[in-house]
Amino acid sequence: MADENAAADDDAEKAERSAGGGKKKLFLFGGIGLVVLLGAGGAAYYFLMGPETSLPSPDGSDTLVEVQKPVVFYDLPEMTVNLATDGRTTYLKVRIALEVENRAMIEQIQPFLPRILDAFQIYLRELRPADLEGSAGLFRLKEELLRRINLSVYPAKVEGVLFKEILVQ
Repeated sequence: MADENAAADDDAEKAERSAGGGKKKLFLFGGIGLVVLLGAGGAAYYFLMGPETSLPSPDGSDTLVEVQKPVVFYDLPEMTVNLATDGRTTYLKVRIALEVENRAMIEQIQPFLPRILDAFQIYLRELRPADLEGSAGLFRLKEELLRRINLSVYPAKVEGVLFKEILVQ
């Protein structure tokens, strides 16, 4: 009989411990859920109510008008280079326009034009035709040219490199 009472007491203690462990897990997951909910709410507030990029309409209505920054484009001379290949000769012909903030930036960039063209020629001659395949290849080319031009014209800054024509032959 004593053994049965001891066994019943042990079972009761185990049940209490497991119930207490369940409460701890519930409390832990509830706390984690609360932190995630607060983080998501804060992010939603920032993106939805953050700094506005719109202005009131000039005609006085309640509609908002998007503000667009003025940009200026500067055309570089057309470049034709032979690509690095094993065997047959492959050429790349490219026309590029630079996107800058204003006309004063073009005046800062023009004295560096020989340096820009040299950096572009050296980089383009090392490319293989496979490097230019697909949109990902052209995106990498655009990013690399932008990086090289900004290194060449520092402290001036070019906002973007735009391809007007690309021909691989």
